[in-house]
Amino acid sequence: MLPGPARVCLIAGVLVLTLALINALTAGEFPPSLQRAEVLAGLAAVGLMLVAVLWTRAIPRPAEAAQLSGDQGLRISEELDDALRLELAWGSHQFLTATSAASMLVMWDGRVLLRRGLITSEPFVPGAICQRATQRQELISLVKTALYPGREEFDPVLPGLPSVLVHPLGSRGWVVLGGWSERCFTRSDERWLAGWSERLKRTLDSFGGGVQTSPTSLHP
Repeated sequence: MLPGPARVCLIAGVLVLTLALINALTAGEFPPSLQRAEVLAGLAAVGLMLVAVLWTRAIPRPAEAAQLSGDQGLRISEELDDALRLELAWGSHQFLTATSAASMLVMWDGRVLLRRGLITSEPFVPGAICQRATQRQELISLVKTALYPGREEFDPVLPGLPSVLVHPLGSRGWVVLGGWSERCFTRSDERWLAGWSERLKRTLDSFGGGVQTSPTSLHP
């Protein structure tokens, strides 16, 4: 469906073209002045319809939210310090309520510290995309996962995620944010994730990981 202003331009263009054709067909004579008027009317009609098309491309229709399957929940490792649990709870709440995120996962030193939103119980194993984020030490944005090979590594986070943001936590972990639809994350969301990930990394480092010594790691 076209946006409202683009629809008005298209209707106006079709109307002008139709009236110009009716005028030409019903005219008894076709003098040069009428010919010029018909040409100008035709150009105006085509121009209006072209504006409608360009308007639609400049302001594309937002992608529809995908039908994602998962259990709504919050799982935070009980091995964490209370301050870290609070930081993870606060940060994940902000992303899931203020952005188009459907699911979040945080991994550190091979442990899944947090799952929130729509979640699964499948163990998450970082793949090539996560490793690339670590090598580059920068956020990787998969605006449309269907176009990226290796996207299956995020199925344990939530199957069928249409878009994914991955930010490294130094060389020891990642924050994975899955979106409801394609291209749903803004530049502001990406900057916010980068800033919070850096803050979380420093907090984890300062607490020595924040995880008590235990032979059992968390794989919810």
